[in-house]
Amino acid sequence: MLPNKKHHPSALNEKPGISPPEIISAVAVGHIQQFRKIQPSAKELVEGILAGNITVLSRAITLVESTNVSHLTKANEVINACLPYANKSVRIGITGVPGVGKSTFIEAFGKYLTGLGKKVAVLAVDPSSTISHGSILGDKTRMEELVKDKNAFIRPSASGETLGGVARKTRETITLCEAAGFDTIIIETVGVGQSETAVHSMVDFFLLLKISGAGDELQGIKRGIMEMADAIVINKADGDNIKKANLAKLEFNRALHLFPAKKSGWTPTTAACSAITHEGIPDVWETIQKFLELTKGNTYFFEKRKEQNQYWMLETINEQLKTNFYNHPEIQKSLEQNKKAVQNDEISPFAAAQKLLNLYQDSKKSP
Repeated sequence: MLPNKKHHPSALNEKPGISPPEIISAVAVGHIQQFRKIQPSAKELVEGILAGNITVLSRAITLVESTNVSHLTKANEVINACLPYANKSVRIGITGVPGVGKSTFIEAFGKYLTGLGKKVAVLAVDPSSTISHGSILGDKTRMEELVKDKNAFIRPSASGETLGGVARKTRETITLCEAAGFDTIIIETVGVGQSETAVHSMVDFFLLLKISGAGDELQGIKRGIMEMADAIVINKADGDNIKKANLAKLEFNRALHLFPAKKSGWTPTTAACSAITHEGIPDVWETIQKFLELTKGNTYFFEKRKEQNQYWMLETINEQLKTNFYNHPEIQKSLEQNKKAVQNDEISPFAAAQKLLNLYQDSKKSP
């Protein structure tokens, strides 16, 4: 006979425990909520940024990242006011495939730089889900030591629908961080492969992280991103992996000599390091210093920044035109109809697109 379940409850049932004590002050929560409701003016945001207030800087970045059209004017006002105080940093892009140890490397590198008296801002871009559009944004939890450093600022942002591994507003965020007094800006990108080249258009030095034993030392498919690298660093060169890392370093060094010379006059370097033991981390900074000395001496550094500004002007125009198009009332009315017509093969995708574009152009002409 089966036992009575009433007298023998399942071991999977949760037993009542002791409620944890209340550790959150209701008064403190009220103050925070009240503070968040207050929307500071553009002038107040700028004053806070220039004073190095991290909380104000974070709120300004949130404003700049907003897709709300009503926030655009205020965001532009803040950016324009910060421009005279920007362009005084070195911008370093760090990329590599997922699992190469980008966050661990950046924490070790960032701590080394703050130890030298540098103020470091890390703009970490996390991949967004194409299904839920969500993002974990876990870089702060992976950089436990750096996040507590008073001379460091870590800002995770979701990549959204942006190709190239950088968030849509990363370029503007750089300006705000520079105005807040950060002299070293590190951009950690998604690490999605060859489409991740957009970061090159907003940094001074492009660092590619690799690991040994991945089998991609001489693959031609990596040529695009390797051509842009100013340095290749083999990470995780510790323990039993040191010999493999040094061999990978030699292979990549040979591969780099197959690429055409850079306009900067700089010869890309290879190195091995360990983000765990910090071995080789100072050498990476020394390489960047040599790069800056060379490129500032031959004026390439300044010419590249001018070209980047032009590029981002055009990108901003493209982004704004796209936003205006999809937010237009007439387009919003007709878009779903045309989507269904395309799905039902009633009209070709190209004809539907042209129809919508013509509708947008005609609506702009009407008074």
